Amino acid sequence: MKPNIIIALLLIAFNWLVLSACNASDRKGLILTKEGITKIQANLGKTPLFDKTLQQLKLEVDAEIAKGIDTPVPRDFSGGYTHQRHKANFFLLQKAGVLFQILADEKYANYVRDMFFQYEAMYKDLPLHPQTRSYARGKLFWQSLNDSNWLVYAAQAYDAIYDWLPASDRKVLEDNLFRPFADHISIDSPQFFNRVHNHSTWGAAAVGMIGLVMQDEELIQRALYGLEEDGLEIGAKDDDGGFLKVEGQGAGFFANLNEPFSPDGYYTEGPYYQRYAMYPFLVFAQALNNARPDLDVLNYKNGVLLKAVDVLLNLSDADGDFFPINDGQKGMSYYNDAVVTAVNIAYFYGNKDPRLLSIAQQQGRVLLDDTGYAVAAGIRDGLAKKFTKGSENYSDGSEGDEGGLGLLRHGDEALTLLFKYTAQGLSHGHYDKLSFSLYGQGEEIMQDYGLARFVNIEQKGGGNYLPENKTWAKQTIAHNTLVQNRTSHFAGKYEIGSQHHSQLRFYDASNENVQVISAEELNAYPGTKMQRTMAMIKDEDFEKAFVLDLFKADAQNSHQYDLPFYYFGQILKSNVDYQIPSSLQPLGDKNGYQHLYLEAQAKANNSNTKFSWLDKGSFYTLTMATEKDDKVLLARIGANDPQFNLRKDPAIIFSRANAKQTLFASVIEPHGSYTPVSESAHNSNSNIAELTVLQDDDNYTAVAIKTVKGNTRYFVVANKQIEKAAKHQLQLKGQTYHWTGPFQYINAK
Repeated sequence: MKPNIIIALLLIAFNWLVLSACNASDRKGLILTKEGITKIQANLGKTPLFDKTLQQLKLEVDAEIAKGIDTPVPRDFSGGYTHQRHKANFFLLQKAGVLFQILADEKYANYVRDMFFQYEAMYKDLPLHPQTRSYARGKLFWQSLNDSNWLVYAAQAYDAIYDWLPASDRKVLEDNLFRPFADHISIDSPQFFNRVHNHSTWGAAAVGMIGLVMQDEELIQRALYGLEEDGLEIGAKDDDGGFLKVEGQGAGFFANLNEPFSPDGYYTEGPYYQRYAMYPFLVFAQALNNARPDLDVLNYKNGVLLKAVDVLLNLSDADGDFFPINDGQKGMSYYNDAVVTAVNIAYFYGNKDPRLLSIAQQQGRVLLDDTGYAVAAGIRDGLAKKFTKGSENYSDGSEGDEGGLGLLRHGDEALTLLFKYTAQGLSHGHYDKLSFSLYGQGEEIMQDYGLARFVNIEQKGGGNYLPENKTWAKQTIAHNTLVQNRTSHFAGKYEIGSQHHSQLRFYDASNENVQVISAEELNAYPGTKMQRTMAMIKDEDFEKAFVLDLFKADAQNSHQYDLPFYYFGQILKSNVDYQIPSSLQPLGDKNGYQHLYLEAQAKANNSNTKFSWLDKGSFYTLTMATEKDDKVLLARIGANDPQFNLRKDPAIIFSRANAKQTLFASVIEPHGSYTPVSESAHNSNSNIAELTVLQDDDNYTAVAIKTVKGNTRYFVVANKQIEKAAKHQLQLKGQTYHWTGPFQYINAK
């Protein structure tokens, strides 16, 4: 062991002897336990990832201490100076508290105390934040959500120095800062606190954690079960159109734990907001586990919180970026601090899953507490195993009966299909039933737009949601799914969409070479049944796996249908003749169409329309079985966007008019590669000679895929009798085929 480490450990031991003699207490720490501190101190210098994280944190906090404390009068939206400063402060409070606990250096305790008293002097006379956009205004921040962030972290810092502080100081802080703070985000803001939403999860954790430190049972009960009386009207909404209160809704931490999570661990708002909510869920659960083990929170709902960590990690691409469904920002990944917390806590309190250690290795840091030490020690001891992301189907809804989210993967993430047939997803949900997105080795092939927001960038609407989030990103045409009569699913109305969900027909990923998911939607358009079956297939006639897409519409009346595909890259070739308008005009005036420029249009080929493009060194071809009156539209996002808030991404849209019962059958085919350095193109042409619809009726849908090698494959899906044990017989091209189960991929005779 190096001499400077020995000296540091001796100083720590001496400081703790002095501090312990002055502050004897039976309190068990909320996050860092006394037993954990002892183990950590005994192993400093012996656990590389923990030591690295500790050193980095010390350098960061020491630099901030040298700058002095700044608690400016609140003024700004997200991204502005005052917002960012108070946000930085709550992180620093928690970090300095951790350093004090581990290093026993009172300069960190002094820093925490001095900052708290600076806030105490400000808070008792602080009015509501001057920005009035939020449905629940905070005092330090423009919304109570960020105030709750502050208190969750501040509670950990207060816990760290609680025994060190004189009782008189604790009384001043609790009377003038912490209790009024907790009251404001709960009693003063019932519309924020007493709902089921990621916002109220933060609120419950904030009130509960400061209550645990203060040993205030009233605050703890308020956090766990919500306010008994909130004065909210049934059907009241927030400023994003989401319900604040619905009939029979629970409140508090347990309600937020029970209702948004399915039994599988899928969080109904989607992975972007699951990542955000996992921090308060898990850090409060950890605190309760230490301070109130009688509640057994980590085993609540069959251990759903720990299951949710595994689900969250699996809902990411090869680079660790979360799939941006609903209001999800692209680029958010499991390198985020909240997911570091989730991985560490799940490893420590779960079954010590060695796959989580490989994620922690990628993250490159750990929590400086009992859980982080356990992770760092496991990595040090060579226990890590690869976290392999597989094909999965996750149910949605508190009982797992409100649709779901399906994943099909082939070849260690060489191709990943995400199929969305979920419930609405609370106020952050989009109107995009039966939509999909497609990835290859972390690159988007067919995209979901995600949200229209530049988070914490002040120049873009104060870092908040932009108007185009409602007028574009949430609308159905912004997604890879079917649009009827150029109106959004559920007419784009939350009060309708929140009542319905799609239904899984079947999911089968048992054979890696032929994986299939099928679901139906009965309520998006009254009188119309939509059914989509998607298959990921690896065939010997194809270099790479491809996706077969069968989208059926069965309506009582005739309608116009648009099916968009949002691709990336440079168009290479198409087998239709496009007409290019002399000036760009929007495709429509509402429901998202007002944001799409029409760049070109063509009449579809009578049998097959093929469209090829190149993106990031890979070739792709979309083959659609078209009808003679179909139109093919090339569109680009960006119309009616005076502030340039939208990305200028392209789309190809297949449009069919006067259709009552119809099928859109297509194949998305990755193939070949292009290397700019050698300027060589490999397999740049499609492997499909023809895609043909053989049959489409109430009983079966069957298509034929003829390859350029002259071979033909049939794919058949049952539209009735979809049980695994159901036996089927169908004649195709004069041959009779037999199979068991809802689908079959057949080598034609």
